[in-house]
Amino acid sequence: MHPDETINGVPVTETQIAAWAAEAEVGYDIDALKKRGRGRPGRGAEPSQVVALRLTIEELAAIDAAAAREHKTRSELIREALNIYAA
Repeated sequence: MHPDETINGVPVTETQIAAWAAEAEVGYDIDALKKRGRGRPGRGAEPSQVVALRLTIEELAAIDAAAAREHKTRSELIREALNIYAA
């Protein structure tokens, strides 16, 4: 193992690797792991889709400034603007 290997800035030791290996050899409760949920939480009952969008630095700065003024996330502000435009 390389001495600079870290997880969240904490060095990974041979002892930690051995403990992880022992845990894996015992096995995991697959049902418990599946219940954890993965990724970001959904926005409702329907699945949502990620859409890529290219913006200039100036456009992104304007969106971020407006979102900060309205105490919203960038995504909330963009969704709100799209809903208004599409109405």
